[in-house]
Amino acid sequence: MTALPRTLALTAALGLAALPLAAPAMAADATDLSGNLTQLNDSGVTAEVTGSIDGTELRINITPNGLLADAPHAQHIHIGGTNSCPSNDEEGSGADGALQVSDAADRYGAIAVSLTTEGDTSPDSGLAVDRFPVGDASYSRTIEVSQEVADQIADGDGVVVLHGVDQNGSGTYDGDTPSDLDPSLPEEATNPAACGTLDVAQMSMPGGGVDTGAGGVAGSGSTTTFVVGGAALAAAGAAGVVLLRRRGAQD
Repeated sequence: MTALPRTLALTAALGLAALPLAAPAMAADATDLSGNLTQLNDSGVTAEVTGSIDGTELRINITPNGLLADAPHAQHIHIGGTNSCPSNDEEGSGADGALQVSDAADRYGAIAVSLTTEGDTSPDSGLAVDRFPVGDASYSRTIEVSQEVADQIADGDGVVVLHGVDQNGSGTYDGDTPSDLDPSLPEEATNPAACGTLDVAQMSMPGGGVDTGAGGVAGSGSTTTFVVGGAALAAAGAAGVVLLRRRGAQD
């Protein structure tokens, strides 16, 4: 084979190989979620949160540490207020100045998603104690949320709050002060134990492309270049095949 046919054959091979590269760059991106929860009410509780929001599908994982063993712990995504958490040394309306849920509602807002282990996840299940994790059990669930809630979470407006604090060290939820959410429960069952903002960041494009968000336009340009470049190589490859056939016929 002479130099010209070898070059054309190589171009054809490159064109065919380049076409599949366009597909991954066109895939839709989800929004990464992460958070570090710190203690409230001197609970000693911390937690790590990871997940993503993709359309209206919320995926969330929580790994807590320091929660009261053998006791259920309500957990929610709150939205509203200033989308922030109170400080650990802030006092509230509970016994001996314990911070109750309503004392910090102007910071973390109202319940938007109840992070139950099964069934309903709406605010109506905010106190479904039989469907929340027990002790330091890790949590992982995929939840369908409304478009409004999904948009708010993707905008960085979510705050995760874990509840349930053994204020008096008795090893169970008790005490004479009732919960500000449900007077039939002691405040220890619902007092906030840990809180953290649900931070967001866009997932990177495959192959090290720019992040979406502020870099969305640049990302789209990269995708276009990928597709056009692949198409150009494919066209050149097809032309090479035609010339090779014509040359073979002349020989």
